[in-house]
Amino acid sequence: MNLPAQLVTASPESWETTQTGLVGTAGPYSDLFIDPLADRRIQNAPTLLFQVEGDFLLEAEVSPDFAATFDAGILLLWQDEHSWAKLCFEFTPEAQPMVVSVVTQGFSDDCNGTIISRNRVHLRIGKRGPGCVFHYSEDGTYWHLVRKFRMADKPLHAGFLVQSPTGQGLRADFSNIRFRHETLGDVRSGL
Repeated sequence: MNLPAQLVTASPESWETTQTGLVGTAGPYSDLFIDPLADRRIQNAPTLLFQVEGDFLLEAEVSPDFAATFDAGILLLWQDEHSWAKLCFEFTPEAQPMVVSVVTQGFSDDCNGTIISRNRVHLRIGKRGPGCVFHYSEDGTYWHLVRKFRMADKPLHAGFLVQSPTGQGLRADFSNIRFRHETLGDVRSGL
């Protein structure tokens, strides 16, 4: 892994380094979500973050051991407990793996994306100028735009998260991790 800064975790026992990357383990009923429809805030999912500055891209091949609804391996942009964005590879209520995005600015939104035919996908998060971008890829070569958005002009961290909001826990593998201080050329194609 060629990450630009030291990794800082909220749950040291939940992360381990492997020959191919990282493995994160979430405990039961773990999540990072501020419900826009109810008075419910859950912020107990294990994160592993590093500080970033300027334009960058962070990608990883994510492979969760899906078991329960909303289990997910996630790439995360984090500013504070009220402002963050998640690009999730998540298990749907229909028991299908799906790319999902969540942007939280006071409250979390929740945007379903593409169903993936296997339990492995490449995710990529990044910053270009004042905006942020999310992409996914099934082959690690051609990237599909999931979302572009803007966060507040405050210090930013990037990294990894594992969640199991309705289940008894989840193990997710993050391999082929790649970080670059690079400006994304084409936001739509991700090239």
